[in-house]
Amino acid sequence: MSNKGISPEEIMKVLKHVKHPGFSRDIVSFGLVKDVKAEGSKVSFALLYTTQSDSERAQIEKEAREAILSHLKGVGEITIDVKSRGEGAGPQAGAQRGIPNRRGVPGVGHIIAVTSGKGGVGKSTVSVNLALALSEMGLSVGLLDADIYGPNIPMMIGAKGYPSESNRQIVPLTSFNVKVISMGFLLPEDESPVIWRGPLVAQAVQQLLFQVAWAPLDYLVVDMPPGTGDAQLTLTQAVLLTGGVIVTTPQDVALLDSTKGVRMFQTVNTPILGIVENMSFFLCPHCGERTDIFSHGGARKAAERLRVPFLGEISLDPEIRVGGDAGRPILVANPSSPQSEAFRKITKALLQEVEKVGNVPT
Repeated sequence: MSNKGISPEEIMKVLKHVKHPGFSRDIVSFGLVKDVKAEGSKVSFALLYTTQSDSERAQIEKEAREAILSHLKGVGEITIDVKSRGEGAGPQAGAQRGIPNRRGVPGVGHIIAVTSGKGGVGKSTVSVNLALALSEMGLSVGLLDADIYGPNIPMMIGAKGYPSESNRQIVPLTSFNVKVISMGFLLPEDESPVIWRGPLVAQAVQQLLFQVAWAPLDYLVVDMPPGTGDAQLTLTQAVLLTGGVIVTTPQDVALLDSTKGVRMFQTVNTPILGIVENMSFFLCPHCGERTDIFSHGGARKAAERLRVPFLGEISLDPEIRVGGDAGRPILVANPSSPQSEAFRKITKALLQEVEKVGNVPT
């Protein structure tokens, strides 16, 4: 059987069987496959890599060839043109080049995605306090809760109500001088779970980005759901991000999952602004003794190993949890506390990394 009738769409469909090493996502979804062609018995396409791992590249090419040969009859020659995004310019350079579908949010300067490899590490706490620390510096700041299944930003920042509409755009609520939008504002108050498949999640994320009256903003902090699923992929592929921040705790299992978050950003060619170690240690308020409950320093070592910035550490403190539950984050409830100073220090380190990236969407 000849492959005369094979179309680029059919080849792309076959290549969707090839998973990116370390992820459940395929190489087509990650945007790695370009310039697909078929002429006679010859098939050619380009692989636009972000990973610098030779073994991962070899595995992708091997599985891509095997997928085509096993699913498409009559193929005699397969040519793979290997390319790299920003190769040779360092881990932060060349950020997001060659991805024309990405766009900035009108009127928004920098977009920072805060994520984690697993739940329960305090990602939302970090997102809220980063936004507040940026606002303290005189910047105009927005906070987007992109955790569609578990939106808890409204409770943590003390925002209640239903957003209004103006000029066919959703008007975000404001809490502590930060503009806030979340699916939590739009869902019924009967605590019914959100049971949506991937396409609906992707659509919701896009609406919260592009159908909300964010402008004017210097910074939009996006609190991502944990993991590397549909919401993360939608955001990183649709929006011109300034970069991502990974939140982790010192345990080995959390660090392992945070590594996946780093690799996700690298795979979709998004700059990594740094890693934050939350629950880094516990300082007894009575005797002042320090206890490393979940170990300590693992995030710094992981950042060194992955060659990404380490932004800082935050202690395990009941006051942070109480403030989040009460809708009064630590920077509001106790602005002079050591924990508040830790968030400010991390925010300043983040701004330094943003300056290095120098990527301002327009």
